[in-house]
Amino acid sequence: MTEAAVDRLSQGMKTRRAVLSDAHVERSEAGKTELDAPFQVLITEAAWGHVWSRPNWSKRERSMVTIALLAGLGHYEEMAMHIRATARTGATEEDVREALLHVAIYAGVPAANHAFKIAKQVYAEMGQGESA
Repeated sequence: MTEAAVDRLSQGMKTRRAVLSDAHVERSEAGKTELDAPFQVLITEAAWGHVWSRPNWSKRERSMVTIALLAGLGHYEEMAMHIRATARTGATEEDVREALLHVAIYAGVPAANHAFKIAKQVYAEMGQGESA
């Protein structure tokens, strides 16, 4: 692994922990196997060490875009994880609502409808929001 890759991996782990929480990352790391270890390195390096660590957008902005993309693509489990992460990124329930309204227009009402359902469940679990 090159020095730059090691730096991206280190920065990625730092950013991943800041956004998703130490507990989440520890669970993920504990569950990795020989099969998915290279994938874990890839996402930590590329997603967290490169994209999420760039200075141009705040964690809040990245959080909203990520939630909207995951909802629009129908990746609701990942979307729920990123809604939980808003406690650390600064994205508010209102931010998430606005992102999901965009999903309704640009990715379709059914995708947004299900995303709102999941978001309400996640906020209820977190003990906040209208649904709590």
